[in-house]
Amino acid sequence: MAKLFRAAIMGPPGSGKGTISKRIAQSFGLQYLSSGHYLRESIAANTGFPRTLAQAQALNSLYQLDLVISLNIPYETLRERLSDRWIHPASGRVYNMGFNPPRVQGKDDITGEPLIQHDDDKPEALMARLRHYKDVAKPVIDLYKSQGVLHSFSGTETDRIWPYINSLLSTKMHTQPSDAYSKILMQ
Repeated sequence: MAKLFRAAIMGPPGSGKGTISKRIAQSFGLQYLSSGHYLRESIAANTGFPRTLAQAQALNSLYQLDLVISLNIPYETLRERLSDRWIHPASGRVYNMGFNPPRVQGKDDITGEPLIQHDDDKPEALMARLRHYKDVAKPVIDLYKSQGVLHSFSGTETDRIWPYINSLLSTKMHTQPSDAYSKILMQ
């Protein structure tokens, strides 16, 4: 049986996890799961998996992650990204009015259905979300760092971070069996 390549992407709200995951999926022919998309409605306080130390330990008891990518983005960049972020709720498609706007303002490009802005993406809620993320994520990041699977990337533009992530994954993926079926697990 082929070995699975398991990876997680961590970062605060608006850090580019979805964008990076899509690029990884396209570049490497992988699948990804978005805990934010699938669990948003069912988990209170925007906690996904693995976002707490207990969840990370539970995941570790089932599967060993091969790689964890941590995205470190400055607060001001996150604030700008989130205040401009609009979402098509049914599909999870994300638009940014600054650099990826819909063709028709307020409407999804594919369905024409209305876009929404999550209350927790509005500037007044952002500081609390970031503080919560930092408090909850630190022990998870420390766990993955101690296991030697954590790779951190800092910057303000996904396009500048991506080449480094792409290079890391190219190296890591070539150390896996060529017939490995892989998934990207996004946080």
